[in-house]
Amino acid sequence: MPARTTRPESGNDWPVNIGKAAQLSGISPKMLRHYESLGLLTAVPRTDNNYRQYSQADVHTLRFIRRSRDMGFGLDAITELVSLWHNRRRSNESVKRVAQKHVDELNQRIEALQAMQRTLSHLLELCPGDGRPDCPILDDLSHSAAELEDTKKSGTKLYKAATSTARRGNTRTRH
Repeated sequence: MPARTTRPESGNDWPVNIGKAAQLSGISPKMLRHYESLGLLTAVPRTDNNYRQYSQADVHTLRFIRRSRDMGFGLDAITELVSLWHNRRRSNESVKRVAQKHVDELNQRIEALQAMQRTLSHLLELCPGDGRPDCPILDDLSHSAAELEDTKKSGTKLYKAATSTARRGNTRTRH
């Protein structure tokens, strides 16, 4: 069993059990076990009763993982970042490469979300909201991805027929 020590700056007895490590790091015990199984933590010593005992360094690593997750990094990138963080001979170029790749992925996701927002805003403008059953929003959502690709290539808009039908007063229900 590891010796217990108290560090005045933390006010905790070290090492700590999984519940305390989870509380201190802001990570659930289940995720903590998962991160350990992925090798994000070094081998955590156990007591004679097989309870995990986390050091201050382990909790610091868990906080690093939590912050990385909060920044949206995936597990592969976090694994690489933890490895780089623990490697004092690392190159900051390697860290920057991981961060740049993540920023590029975030920019792609932002562009995709903005495109969705523009499409939905446009569909909201087209929907008269007049109580009739025809709805350009539902018409657009009912088309398959293949149909959407075909219309992008041809330059036509799928909701054109639905909106012109709605303007003519046709009240038949679409499914």
